Amino acid sequence: MTAGATLTLAQIQQLPKTDLHVHLDGSMRLGTILELARERGVALPADTPEGLGAAMHLGQNAGSLVAYLKAFDVTLQVLQDEEALYRAAFELAADAAAENVRYMEVRYSPMLHTRRRLGLTRVVETVLRGLHDAQQAYNIESNLILCGIRNISPESSLRMAELVVAYKNRGVVGFDLAGAEYDYPPKDHHEAFNLVRQNNINVTIHAGEAYGPASIAQALHVCGAHRIGHGCRLREDGDLLRYVVDHRIPLECCPSSNVQTGAVNSIAEHPLRLYFDLGARITVNTDNRLITGTTVSRELHLLHTELDFDFAALRQVILNGFKSAFLPYHEKRRFMRATVAELDEFAANNLSGAK
Repeated sequence: MTAGATLTLAQIQQLPKTDLHVHLDGSMRLGTILELARERGVALPADTPEGLGAAMHLGQNAGSLVAYLKAFDVTLQVLQDEEALYRAAFELAADAAAENVRYMEVRYSPMLHTRRRLGLTRVVETVLRGLHDAQQAYNIESNLILCGIRNISPESSLRMAELVVAYKNRGVVGFDLAGAEYDYPPKDHHEAFNLVRQNNINVTIHAGEAYGPASIAQALHVCGAHRIGHGCRLREDGDLLRYVVDHRIPLECCPSSNVQTGAVNSIAEHPLRLYFDLGARITVNTDNRLITGTTVSRELHLLHTELDFDFAALRQVILNGFKSAFLPYHEKRRFMRATVAELDEFAANNLSGAK
C-alpha cells in the first residue's frame, strides 16, 4: 500500500486517537436506554431499538440545532439515578476504547440529572467513578467537562461553574456552555466564566454552530474560551479565522453532527478542510455517538474519503487532539510521544513512503 492509498475504516480504527467533544447524554447505547426505561417504568416513544432509533431520528438530519437537541429529552428521562449515570459513563468509555480512543473528555450538565433529587456532587462523583473503573478495565483515560446551559439561566451556569471549581484536579478539567445558541449569547453567563478563569480552569464554548462568527468572537474575547466547540461559521469572518489560526485556538470539529443540525449542508462542504489548509488546529470528535450514529474512526474516515485527507493529514489531526487536550503539559508530552511512535509504526507496516 502506498502513502496515497485509501485507508479502510478498520485501519483507521487501529490508530490511537482522542475525543475531546462528546456528550454523555448523547452517547448512550440504545439497548441501555430501553433496559433502564423498563426497569424504572419510564415511558419512551417506542419500546424496540428500531422504533426508538426512528423516534429519536438517530443519524438523520434534524434540520436545526434545536430539533437535534430534542433527542436528549429521551436520554435524560433515564439518566436520573446513580446506577444509570455510572453505567452510561462506563459504557461510553468502553465503546470509545474499542476503537482505540486513548484520551477522552466527556461533557454533560449535572443540573439536568437531578429530577429525582440526586445531589449535584453525587451526579459528578458517580460519572467520575464510571470513567475511572472503565480506565482500569480498558486503559482509556477520561476526564470531565461540566456544562452550563445557555438557554436555561446564567444563575444555573454559575452553579455549574462552582462545581467545576470544587472538582478542579479531581477529574474535572474544564467548563463549557452548551444548549441552544441562537438568541442566547455567551456573554450573558459572564459570572460563570469569570469564576472559572479566576481559578485558572480551562474553558471551551459551543460557538459558531447555530449562530455566526460574532458568537465565536464573544466566546474568545469576552468569555476567555481556550477552545471552540464546532466553529462551522468561522469562515464567514476571515480576520477572526486568521486570529484563531495565529493563536493556535483548537477547533472541536464534529462533521457528521454539523450536517445533522444543518450547520453545514454536507461533509463535502464542511469548512474544516479550509481551516486545516490555513493551518488551524483542527480536532475531530463525535459530539454524540448515539444521536449522530458515529465514532471518532468514522469521522476520520469521512475526512479521508470525502475531504481528501491523506494519512499525513489524518496524522496531524490526531496529534492535534492530544495537543489540545485539557491536560498538564507533561501529560500531553507523554501522550504525544506514545502516539507519534504508534503512528510511525503503523505507517511503516502499512504505507510505503508515508511520513
